[in-house]
Amino acid sequence: MTAEVTGATPGDEPGPTEWATAQVGVGPHPEPWPADPRFDPELLAQGDTRNVVDHYRYWRREAIVADLDRRRHPLHVAIENFAHDANIGTVVRTANAFAARAVHIVGRRRWNRRGAMVTDRYQHLNHHPDVASLLAFAGAAGLTVVAVDNLPGSVPVETAELPRDCLLLFGGESAGLSEQARAGAAATVSIAQFGSTRSINVGVAAGIAMHAWIRRHADLSNAW
Repeated sequence: MTAEVTGATPGDEPGPTEWATAQVGVGPHPEPWPADPRFDPELLAQGDTRNVVDHYRYWRREAIVADLDRRRHPLHVAIENFAHDANIGTVVRTANAFAARAVHIVGRRRWNRRGAMVTDRYQHLNHHPDVASLLAFAGAAGLTVVAVDNLPGSVPVETAELPRDCLLLFGGESAGLSEQARAGAAATVSIAQFGSTRSINVGVAAGIAMHAWIRRHADLSNAW
């Protein structure tokens, strides 16, 4: 079973309001105001300092989500959260930037939203209590599960042919992929490293893997 997370779960650690206290965005919209119902009268009157691209300035949150739903890619991203991983916010923010269909959080429902920089308001999030329920979802949705980890026998993501209908699965920062995740994935890809560190931060790794999918399948003429 999965449950869509439509907003912050009560008790979650709060993140920044919108870009913390940075002075960004635009001020009040000059009158006359646009009559388009996608615009929010309060934002038109007070200005819009949210972390959104200029195309969505002054839009209602619901209107932004609806427009993003038109543009989303058939790419799903999942991350195991068995140790309250602090990198999940970064994964969510990057998934939003690449218009992933959804982010799936496996294990603990609560996660640190600070790194998401409020992009979780516009990104579809799903919770799965365990890997088995995630794999069941992927199977029903026709998604190929591709694990991302530097494991023996993995295929370099730089040369791999990532499927279009794909779910990229990441493990926690310290432990990496669980045994269930490794066994349940159709394939495993790795990221080439050349230095002394044993691993790449999972938030960074997720960005690299998502961009590998974007390079293969996205229509770049639709980028902002």
